[in-house]
Amino acid sequence: MAFTVPLPRSPSEDGLARWYEHELGWATVEGPPVLLPTGLRFDVLELPAAAGHAALRRVGGVGPVALMGRRMRLLVAAGGAEELPGLLDWLEWGGIALDLAGLGPGGRMTAPVPPGWSGSDRPGAAVWLRPPVPGREVESSLPALPAVGGCEDAPGLVRLVEAAATECHRLRLARTQPLAFS
Repeated sequence: MAFTVPLPRSPSEDGLARWYEHELGWATVEGPPVLLPTGLRFDVLELPAAAGHAALRRVGGVGPVALMGRRMRLLVAAGGAEELPGLLDWLEWGGIALDLAGLGPGGRMTAPVPPGWSGSDRPGAAVWLRPPVPGREVESSLPALPAVGGCEDAPGLVRLVEAAATECHRLRLARTQPLAFS
């Protein structure tokens, strides 16, 4: 019987995993790249970056926000990904292709490089637009359903999903509009 031994992490990966584990208290998954499991401390709403920027302008401050390539990841309270399909139906967006997804239990996102660390300037690297703050509990500031809790300063999950769905739809329509010629 042959056993496969994983490749050792590079020093930068060890430092990144250690930062998440010790500074934030978040679990990590062996890399490369270092991954953050969703569904434990937070879930993620993932959408095109252009739609995400527009949604953030509409709702104001939210919890941590990451960017990887052309995709934005909005951290929401654990359980938020499971609520997404029902919220979209309730908001009358059900059945419409929006390019909006939820990552919950069993999901993973690439760990963004913390601000000021080397590697955050690589094209396509996962980076924080609004990083979590070490020493502060992030969960209470994440968008959530009112019954789940959340911070008064954070927008509710319903408001965030409504803005994200609207902006994803606008982006989709803009991409399918024929060019007008004069």
